[in-house]
Amino acid sequence: MGIYTRTGDTGKTALIGARVFKDDLRVEAYGTTDELNSFIGKAMTELPEGEFVDLLEDLETIQHELFDCGGDLANVTEKRQEKLQPESIDRLEKRIDELMEEAPPLERFILPGGSGPSATLHIARTVARRAERQIVRLMNSGEAIPETGLRYINRLSDYLFAAARIINSRLGQPDTEYARSAKVFRNTGRKKDGSGGE
Repeated sequence: MGIYTRTGDTGKTALIGARVFKDDLRVEAYGTTDELNSFIGKAMTELPEGEFVDLLEDLETIQHELFDCGGDLANVTEKRQEKLQPESIDRLEKRIDELMEEAPPLERFILPGGSGPSATLHIARTVARRAERQIVRLMNSGEAIPETGLRYINRLSDYLFAAARIINSRLGQPDTEYARSAKVFRNTGRKKDGSGGE
């Protein structure tokens, strides 16, 4: 079976319910969730299984949820129903809390890096932030967006930060603090306002 269709040769692609140019804001948004998913997949290949069964299970679930989120972003039909459900956000928040309890105390900003899989998840975290910005841009253009997807991507970047720190910790690789950072976290690694992110 061939994977090429030639239908995109004129610069347009199919949404669920419409055809648009490939630089459309909606295509940028779901394309970035696909990029994010790919970096998560790369991080999974870098993790040794023994110490990271919990994270590997989390990340595989997240990959499925990102497919759901991308499908929701690509759907412009009037009677669309979101595939991604709020329970996914609840699960992420629970896992963030668990990982932050396990993580070493943190007072200052840290540099992305340390071990290979941790660095890859930091890349994924920044791609998640870009996806969030693109979804907001789509929303501000007057387009309908999946509200659960926006909240999920926001929370996912926090999860990826926590997971990247846990990977370094379990591998015995300390985080590198940003040299000119003031003390911006409580000893839990959360910001002074009590949140892990914004």
